[in-house]
Amino acid sequence: MRPAVIIAVFTLVWLAVSGSFTIPNLVLGIAAAALSLLLVRGHIQPDGRRLRPLKALSLLALFLRELALSAWKVAVLVVRPKMDLKPGIFAFPLTVDRDFEITLLANLITLTPGTLSVDVSEDRKTLYVHALDCSDPAGARRDIANGFEKKILEAFR
Repeated sequence: MRPAVIIAVFTLVWLAVSGSFTIPNLVLGIAAAALSLLLVRGHIQPDGRRLRPLKALSLLALFLRELALSAWKVAVLVVRPKMDLKPGIFAFPLTVDRDFEITLLANLITLTPGTLSVDVSEDRKTLYVHALDCSDPAGARRDIANGFEKKILEAFR
């Protein structure tokens, strides 16, 4: 995708999120979009890999779905008179290997209610995740691998 198109899309998102369609806000949106693109461009495509926009939208859709589902689950857990929780930390073996991908995965996990990325191992092969309900760590690993991690690999490779 051409940089001008990406900047235009980022600027439109900026205008929609800010809710202000003034000329100064438009200029600020263009500047923020250009700076954002400049900062992440080398991390997204450093070794010939490319961004697949439709796959990236699929990742965004998955995140929004997981955000809504887990927010609902956490809300249900909180309003129950007896909270039967088994919080814990589990190790998630990483398939993603670039800093950008690991950071994106860790942030998506942290932004999803009920989970929190705690640390990445020194060799960058394991991500430690805290879960509000860690009664099935194998299932949680499987959900992350088949969900966020798979979509990240599809979108940025």
